[in-house]
This record gives sequence, structure tokens and C-alpha cells, in this order.
Amino acid sequence: MNYLAHAFLSFRHPQILVGNMISDFVKGKKKEDYPDLIKKGIMLHRAIDNFTDLHETTTFAKQFFRPHYRLYSGAFVDVVYDHFLANDSNEFNHSRLMEFSQQTYAVLDQYNAYLPEGFSNMLPYMKKQNWLYNYHYRRGIQNSFGGLVHRATYLTESKKAFEVFENHYNELRECYDAFFPDVKKMAWQHFQSVLTA
Repeated sequence: MNYLAHAFLSFRHPQILVGNMISDFVKGKKKEDYPDLIKKGIMLHRAIDNFTDLHETTTFAKQFFRPHYRLYSGAFVDVVYDHFLANDSNEFNHSRLMEFSQQTYAVLDQYNAYLPEGFSNMLPYMKKQNWLYNYHYRRGIQNSFGGLVHRATYLTESKKAFEVFENHYNELRECYDAFFPDVKKMAWQHFQSVLTA
């Protein structure tokens, strides 16, 4: 899952949200440097990623990207899932998605002191370009694919990924529809367990 899904699957808990959003920028035992609830958000992020990677529907979705992007196919699927979440009428409408996006940025700003340098440097661009809201649009996904390639060591282009996304749009949407209720249930159970631990 990508940034919108990780924010959404933090269930509006500020410190869990911070941990869930910064997890990819926190390596190894560095997570021990954070307050308990942020650390639990980091672990929730990792549980979500592990569940996503092992889910049979994600495995199926990756096949569309794998011939062109091999090990990075999962990263493109993560972005695709955010697009369908942003368009999921069971979870968002336009105004609610905008409100949720702005609330997420506000929480991240509030906890700025805890943001790793890499994430802190990225956040102004995330806010200015309103990444979370713009996952709703195909152009937002096109831009996200470009950003993914920019950050990746062994990728040089994202044009083909966007063609794959467009050509297999309906199949990928069906993958999201089959997958998201499962990850939402898992994340909620994990969230409940860490809050009561």
C-alpha cells in the first residue's frame, strides 16, 4: 500500500498515523528511538506491507507490471491501490478525501520533530502537490509513477507503467475490490491489539 492507504489505515490516530507514514524512512533498530505509539504505527505499516505482499490478489496484480519492472512491480501496484481507494465510494467522496488529506498533512506538521530527514524533506512537496487527494486522478497516478522511478535506483522510466495501468485498469480495479476489505480488516485488528497491549 502507498501513502493514502497507510494514512487511511491509521484509523485517525495521530501518533499511529505518523509512524505509519514514516516507516519506510526508519531503518532497522531506529524504530526504538520513537515514542511508543509512533513505534506501533511503524510496526502497523510493516504488518500492512507484509500482508499486502503475500496476498494472492496482489500477486495477480503484479503480473501486469512484472515483465517491464520485475522486482519493482509491487511498488507500482501499491500506487494503483491508492488510486482505487481514493475512488472508493464506500470510503471517500471528493470532499471527504480533500478533508482527510488536509487533516493528514496537519497531523504530520504537528509531529514535525519526529519526522526523519528524508520524509521531512518530501513532505512540502506532498502538501504542495496534494499527493493524497490527487491519487483520485489518473494524472496523479502518472505523477506518482514518475516519483517512484525518480527515487528508485534501477528504474529509468515510468511511461510503460502508466500504459499498463491504463490498459489493465478494470482488472486492477477488480484486484483492489478483492483485496482492500481483507487488508482493512487485518489492519483494524492489528490496530486494536497494539492499542490494548
